[in-house]
Amino acid sequence: MSSSTAGSRLSPVTGTSPTALGAPLSLCAREPHVPADRLVAEMVPPPRFDSVRFATYIPDPKQPTQTEAVRVLEDFAAGLGGAHAAGPARRGLFGFGRAKAPKVPAGPRGVYLDGGYGVGKTHLLASLWHATPAEPALKAFGTFVELTNLVGALGFQQTVRTLSGHRLLCIDEFELDDPGDTVLVSTLLGRLVDAGVALAATSNTLPGKLGEGRFAAADFLREIQGLSAHFRPLRIDGEDYRHRGLPEAPAPFSDEQVTKAAHATGNASLDDFTDLLGHLARVHPSRYGALTDGLGAVCLTGVGPVPDQSTALRLVVLADRLYDREVPVLASGRPFDRLFSEEMLNGGYRKKYFRAISRLTALARDAKGLVGPS
Repeated sequence: MSSSTAGSRLSPVTGTSPTALGAPLSLCAREPHVPADRLVAEMVPPPRFDSVRFATYIPDPKQPTQTEAVRVLEDFAAGLGGAHAAGPARRGLFGFGRAKAPKVPAGPRGVYLDGGYGVGKTHLLASLWHATPAEPALKAFGTFVELTNLVGALGFQQTVRTLSGHRLLCIDEFELDDPGDTVLVSTLLGRLVDAGVALAATSNTLPGKLGEGRFAAADFLREIQGLSAHFRPLRIDGEDYRHRGLPEAPAPFSDEQVTKAAHATGNASLDDFTDLLGHLARVHPSRYGALTDGLGAVCLTGVGPVPDQSTALRLVVLADRLYDREVPVLASGRPFDRLFSEEMLNGGYRKKYFRAISRLTALARDAKGLVGPS
C-alpha cells in the first residue's frame, strides 16, 4: 500500500503543530476532530500492518490449521476479483436511489477467523485485505468500534449506501459483549451481504467465556444469528497467551529521565499519566487515533494504578492505537504489568487488559533507546 493510502487513516488535530526538537507536545492539549466524511477513507489496515502479506505469515509447523488458513484465505481473496454486482454504477447519484437487486454468489460470503490471542488473526485479516484484487476505495478494514462509530456519524441507512459498493469489509475484534451493538452491526452486515459485499471477521471473547482461550465459532455464529449461513468458520490453532503468562515489563525510568528524553526526541509528547487518563474521558475513543497523529514518542510521568474499569477500557483503546502506529512509550512510575488490579485481570475484560499490557510493554521496550547515558 502506498504511503498516501496508509496516511489516509490519519486525521488533523486542531490547536497543535508538530515540533522537531525543543518543547514537547502534550496529548492533554490536543482536541482532535475527525470529519464524518473521512471515516470510510480511513478504514484501511493500520500502519503496523501496511506490509503484511500471506507470504510474511510464518505458520507454526506444529499447527497445520495455520497453513490451511493461509490457503483458504488466498482462494477467498482470488474469488473476489470479479465485477461487483452492486457497484456504484447500479445506483443513483452519490449512491442514493433504488438499486437493482444484485446476484449474490452461492455459498458463504464471509469468513470468520476463529483462534486465540497471538495466533496472527489480524495479520491474516490484513493480508486478505491486501490480497483482494480491488482498489483500496472498494474494500474497507476496521475494528468493530470503528464500524459502530461510522454508523453513529453517518446514520444507518447512509452507512449501508456507502459500504454497499465495496467488494470486501474486514472487521477486526468483533465486540460481542454489547448486545445492542451486536444486533446493530449484525443488521448492517445482513444488508451488506444482500448487496453482494464479502465479509471477514475476528472476534473478542465474551465476558462470560473466561474459561476459554478463544471465543468459539459456534458462539460467534449464534450471536450474529441470521448471518451465520454467510460465514465459513476458519479455525486457527496456536499457543494461547494465557500459557505464556504476562510479559515482563521493562523497569520504568525516573521523571527526570523521561522529561529529558521528551525534550530531546522529535515530535514527542510529555504528559502526567493521571492528567492523561482524565483527558481520555473527554475525548471519544473513535478519536484516539487522531490524538496520536504525528507523534515520534509518548512520554509519561507518574504512571500508577488505573483507578476503575471505565478508565481502564479507555486506556486499552489508546494502547491499541499506539501499538498500531508503532509509537514508542517511555514512562516513569509503575511498570506497565502492574497497571491493572487483580480484580480487573480476573474479571470480564481480562483479555483486553492482557493485550494492553503486552502492547504497552512492547512499546516500552522500543522506547528504551530514547534515554541517553546517565
